[in-house]
Amino acid sequence: MGQKEYLTNKLEELKQEYKKTKYNKATNKHLSIIRAKISTVKKEIIESNKKIKGTGFFVKKQGDATVGLVGFPSVGKSSLINMTTNVISKTAHYAFTTTRIIQGILNFNNAKIQIIDTPGLIEGAHLGVGNGRAVIAALKIVDLIAFVVDICNISSLDTLINELRGLNIYINKIKPDIRIIKTDSNGIIIHVNKSGMNSETIKAILSDFGIQNASISIMDNVDEDEFIANVAKKAVYINAIVILNKIDLKKNYEQIGKEIAKKYNIKVVPVSTVEKINIELLKNELYKNLNLINIYLRPKGSDELNPLIMKKGVTVGDIAKKIHSEVFNELKCAYVTGKSAKFMNQRVGIDHNLEDGDIVTFIKE
Repeated sequence: MGQKEYLTNKLEELKQEYKKTKYNKATNKHLSIIRAKISTVKKEIIESNKKIKGTGFFVKKQGDATVGLVGFPSVGKSSLINMTTNVISKTAHYAFTTTRIIQGILNFNNAKIQIIDTPGLIEGAHLGVGNGRAVIAALKIVDLIAFVVDICNISSLDTLINELRGLNIYINKIKPDIRIIKTDSNGIIIHVNKSGMNSETIKAILSDFGIQNASISIMDNVDEDEFIANVAKKAVYINAIVILNKIDLKKNYEQIGKEIAKKYNIKVVPVSTVEKINIELLKNELYKNLNLINIYLRPKGSDELNPLIMKKGVTVGDIAKKIHSEVFNELKCAYVTGKSAKFMNQRVGIDHNLEDGDIVTFIKE
């Protein structure tokens, strides 16, 4: 047995031991030791994978929003970026064609959507296998993750979600409300605990972070791993959809898509890159799931409309800030025509929430 295989097996043994050990005061110290061992073995696996020559990835955000294509090798990610953007990414009928991140821009409904094609992920990616840690780390800047799944291998979605979770990326989940206020004395006081963990486990984890005195409220359900990620301030929450590729190979692809959507509570877009099926539908779904809206700026005394792409929930003040801080500082109110207005040219304040298609005229008086 090689060193890497030994470490992988050891990690799994420790995880199983930790999972089977029930928490109580007698096992508190033992569980802390197991957590420390798990952390040590993970570091050793990561260091062993660093010896394999790999490349770090840096992605600079461009456009109005960013989508990351994520999937196993040879699932059609490169074909998809070729069909939706202005770049040409190498494609072939063998794995690991893409060995670096490819970036392109999708122009759709006035928006410039940056799409990044990432190298294929495989099991163990979060531990560095196949340079997976670098790939996953690059995904933390995206606004939407698009899992590209081969219809003949839908179980890969479980692996992909787990690999991202292994580096603290949580999919289609609202960030839990966890409030930790450090204090000078009185130990750990838990005011609200809706996590599903018992209080002793929470205290033990906080103790591992050197937190001995604090006021704690956990307002949502979280498991130990997610709680640890939030205490360490490493948790990232990103929306995601599934691009179900190669539907030309399965007549019942609609039913398969419905089953995936129900199981994972996720939007599924069926496509075929070979037959070029539903590519326009995919563009529309990317735009829709990025929660982008069009706002039109109309200068005072003019009929000219200047489109501006923003996220849903944007206010008049947010628009002003995006244009320039001076515009925001001088802004008193605005005239708004559209869905969010009660009537044409309604006078509103800077906290007024805008909707898709609204026309805004700033007033500096």
